Amino acid sequence: MTKADHYLVQDIRNILDNGYLDEDPRPVYPDGTPAHTISVNHVVRKYDLSRGEFPISTLRPQAWKTGIREIFTIYQHPTNVLSEMKEYGVTWWDPWDIGDGTIGQRYGATVKRYDLTDRLIEDIRKDPYGRRKVLSLWQETDLRETPGLAPCAFLTIWNVRGEYLDMAMIQRSGDMLTASGAGGINEIQYAAFHMMVARTVEKQPGVFTHFVANEQIYDRHMENAQELLRRAEEAAKEDTVGAVRPMLILNREPGCAFEDFIIEDFEMRDYTPMKPQLQFDLGI
Repeated sequence: MTKADHYLVQDIRNILDNGYLDEDPRPVYPDGTPAHTISVNHVVRKYDLSRGEFPISTLRPQAWKTGIREIFTIYQHPTNVLSEMKEYGVTWWDPWDIGDGTIGQRYGATVKRYDLTDRLIEDIRKDPYGRRKVLSLWQETDLRETPGLAPCAFLTIWNVRGEYLDMAMIQRSGDMLTASGAGGINEIQYAAFHMMVARTVEKQPGVFTHFVANEQIYDRHMENAQELLRRAEEAAKEDTVGAVRPMLILNREPGCAFEDFIIEDFEMRDYTPMKPQLQFDLGI
């Protein structure tokens, strides 16, 4: 089991034991039923990428390539246009179409409007030990300009530590079992983003910390939560100290241009997730 797997088991049990049920939820399932959740507040997970602690869960398959492609559409070639996202193979935003073929003035549109990625990279290069390296998708002007889902993973904070670049990612809300949980898509893609920026500014990716203000399990995901716990017990019986762990490799030279990264530059080694895949009803 990976470090992320251990975190995931711990966090599932914490929600099952200590979580609270929401009231009058905004999301609904595709059939119109209110999508209730059981939540906990203030979940923190920490990984050291320089020590091979890549955040990916092996308890079910993770679509890691699609997650990284989504990062391209947010920070590298930023867009909010669904058809352009689909060109990268990212289709899971379709239910959030605000009616004009976009997700509103959100995510990539915000990055593009304020040139956030280029400004971050320039700041790291010019003032490496400055403490103002904050990239925020939470821009009040944008949120009020159009309807659309408010950004979930919305803030990253960057710090240089010698040869290392550390990054913290702040998430206001997270659907644990589909995206925000330990070793899920959000951690995978933001760890990859971390690696891309570090390679661009000629640093080593260091500590990656993920803070989720409210993390939840949907009521229709409870059976899958129990299945993941069962799989973890099965995996733990076969786990050995020093076993090979999955690692994402970025095959680009230091100092490369951020806009030049492509999905083929990434290689996931030693990743053998447990199957079959689990199916989840999404709260929209």
